[in-house]
This record gives sequence, structure tokens and C-alpha cells, in this order.
Amino acid sequence: MNASLGSALLILLATLAEPALGTNEAPAAASIRYSYRVVASHPHDPEAFTQGLLFADGKLFESTGGYGESSLRIVDLASGRVLRERRLPDDRFGEGLALSGGRLHQLTWKAGLGFIHDASSLASIGEFRYGGEGWGLSANSESLVMSDGSAELRFLDPATLTEVRRLEVRDGTEPVTGLNELEFVEGDLYANAWPSDRIAIVNPANGQVRGWLDLTGLLPLVFRTPRTDVLNGIAYDAASKRLFVTGKRWPRLFQIEVTTPP
Repeated sequence: MNASLGSALLILLATLAEPALGTNEAPAAASIRYSYRVVASHPHDPEAFTQGLLFADGKLFESTGGYGESSLRIVDLASGRVLRERRLPDDRFGEGLALSGGRLHQLTWKAGLGFIHDASSLASIGEFRYGGEGWGLSANSESLVMSDGSAELRFLDPATLTEVRRLEVRDGTEPVTGLNELEFVEGDLYANAWPSDRIAIVNPANGQVRGWLDLTGLLPLVFRTPRTDVLNGIAYDAASKRLFVTGKRWPRLFQIEVTTPP
């Protein structure tokens, strides 16, 4: 190899090793893998196809799905007993649930229709429309956040319930699809990733997954039947900092503590 050819080869190799123009951003930090510890276990209606779950003002609220079976409920945490229930029309499939401004907002799956209920009586006080499917719903002081089974989150104005922006959820550079039940927990957004036993812990400002909560094995085999479905249902008691999770047709609801694996 002559000197000029060797120099050209070195220049070529150096060029290939350089990052492409415009890609000088630092790579996304690797997401953390979290585990769990069961703090308490409570009875849960094994016929409840849980789609939305929240805890507020000392009450557990639940949205259940299934055509002809959908409902909105206030549930006694300790016993699992349904204290108050409002059934949805048979042609509506209940989905995500959020509390905002003293009102419960409940999505439906394919109808593009959401219901607004009084949080105390569960009386119907309004409806709202949206495009596409409704899956999960949660709220903080600024907005309602909705999932539709894709990797995108929709942010809704809490006063008008109109969409103001969208945000794609990514783990590193990969979109995270199947986003389902949502819950704000101490500034993070927890999202069930359907149809897995994992919860994505998402930064709601930029959509990056900062961690995964793996709940594999949470429901013991002794409680599983052919009708037992996937993990779905996250509720956070902000006053007492308690985190609750359950699943579709699970006979138990668990209070858990998030732990970091060794």
C-alpha cells in the first residue's frame, strides 16, 4: 500500500466513525427496571373487566368494560364490595377513568364518546367527543391525558375537553405501543403496556420512558381461571402515597411498593 492510498483510507475510516451531521445529541439514558413488593392484598370483583381505576377523597373508583357489562363504580377498598354503581348503555364499552374538577370523565372504546359524571352520586352530567379509540385516561392539575392503544398520548384541555397536543412515548428511540390504563404518580405518568404485565414509567414532559415496573407473577396461579385477563388498573392515593394495581377479572387488588432490583 503506498503512502497516498494509506492516507486516503485513514481519512475514509475517520469519516465513517464520525456521527452524522445533526445527530450530536446525547443518547437517551437506559430505562431502569423496577420490581415490586406486595404491601397488602384486597378482594376484587372477579367479574369486573377493569379498564380504569383511581383513588381520591378516600374512595376507590372503577370503570369496567364489556358490551352489556360496562359500569362506573365506587368500591370499598377493604372488602371489594361495590358501594354505588352506574351501568353504561349496553352498546357502550367502558374504558379509562379520570377525576378533574370534581367530575369523573369516563372513556368508551370505539364509540368516540366520553361520559361526565358527578363524583359523589355518579349521576350523568354531560358527554364529550373524541376521534379514534379510547383506552386510558388520567388527570393532573394541568390537563387530562388519554391513550388510544398506540404510542401516542393525547393531552386534553380540562375545561373544554378538546385536544391540545400529542406526545409519542419512547423507550430510548423505540416507540412504546399498546399504552392503556394511565395514572399520574408523583409527577410521572404510569402506563399499562397492553397486553403485558409491565407498566411504563413515563416523563410526561418529553414522552421518554425512564423505567419499567415488571409485575410478572403478581397474581398467584391459585387465583387464575380461564377468564382471568391481563394486568390493567392503576390507582394512586396521593394523600397516603399508596399505589394500587389490579387486572381484568382479577379476584384481588394489590397495594404495592416499587423497588429497584439488585
